[in-house]
Amino acid sequence: MNVEEMKKAVAKEALKFIEDEMVIGLGTGSTTAYFIRYLGKLIMDGELEEVYGIPTSHQARLLAIESGVPVVSLDEVDAIDIAVDGADEVDPHLNLIKGRGGALTMEKIIEYRAGTFLVLVDESKLVKSLSQRMPVPIEVMPPAWKAIAEELEVFNAEAELRMAEKKDGPVITDNGNFILDAKFHKIEDPLDLEIELNTIPGVVENGIFADIADIVLVGTKEGIKRLER
Repeated sequence: MNVEEMKKAVAKEALKFIEDEMVIGLGTGSTTAYFIRYLGKLIMDGELEEVYGIPTSHQARLLAIESGVPVVSLDEVDAIDIAVDGADEVDPHLNLIKGRGGALTMEKIIEYRAGTFLVLVDESKLVKSLSQRMPVPIEVMPPAWKAIAEELEVFNAEAELRMAEKKDGPVITDNGNFILDAKFHKIEDPLDLEIELNTIPGVVENGIFADIADIVLVGTKEGIKRLER
């Protein structure tokens, strides 16, 4: 299987975790987009009933509506049964780096509150340690970005302001903030670093998701591999 086929395979496998009357956190990204489309088809075909999605971004919300998935907001539900999302990196302990799509804050809010957090990746996302290939996205308040970038030097990190590709200037998140991409030489303790980064004034949230993933479905050339905490 090529990468796109792996993404489709894990997205279809994720449907086995969905039942009637579930509230589902809908992640952001290319793999989760396949899941949302497949979920919408099951709902439209009458194979699932009273299923509702809570999107983590404008992108996920628009795709859910287009695909026929009923959408609700976080304050309209008492609980989230399962959250389904992708990841940019997954280490052997199932710690994650997420946020290349810029939706890390709402992703973390929803996925930390889900009864089960199901992660969908292809095998290229598996790493021996976090930030091996990808920087850690950090959502910051715009007036503070430069000061925060300088403060990250204390962590031996090199931070760059993420620039937009189809507009002038920096990427703007759904919350109206900037994204710093911080490359760490080595992350010894993901949970400790996740907490420390969030104590920096002006940081809204960061893309380390430590001790949160329950199940990771990995698309490989040989098939789907299931990893559990």
